Amino acid sequence: MRTAWFVLMVSLLAGCASGPPRLEPNQTLERYLAYSGEPIDRFSSSRLNGWEPLARDKLVLRSGVNDAFLITVWDTCPDLLFANDIQVISVMEFTITRFDKVRVGRDTCPIREIRQIDVRQMRLDDAAIRRQQQTEKNP
Repeated sequence: MRTAWFVLMVSLLAGCASGPPRLEPNQTLERYLAYSGEPIDRFSSSRLNGWEPLARDKLVLRSGVNDAFLITVWDTCPDLLFANDIQVISVMEFTITRFDKVRVGRDTCPIREIRQIDVRQMRLDDAAIRRQQQTEKNP
């Protein structure tokens, strides 16, 4: 019952791919990799509120304003970049682990790696770049 609840909750993310302004796919992936930490085994979240596909085997899951995770799945999700919705199939309520799966259409993709993204630092750096660009524009 708990797994079904979690799958349903994540299924509601249909069409919720969100994130920073659109960059080229490789730029976006490199940006998240630059702010991702060491691999972790799991993370807890009472809800997921967004996702963004980055590559055939990578996506970002957001679980709060400052909480995002770079998820790498086994290369069995050829449609990940084109998905309108995903499901996270988790055996533990409110926790996603390396033993869980991401479902994209009919494909089930085991999670290979989880890395937490330093969203706060990413935002601080983005703001500093915007200030620098503004200063250069209006000396």
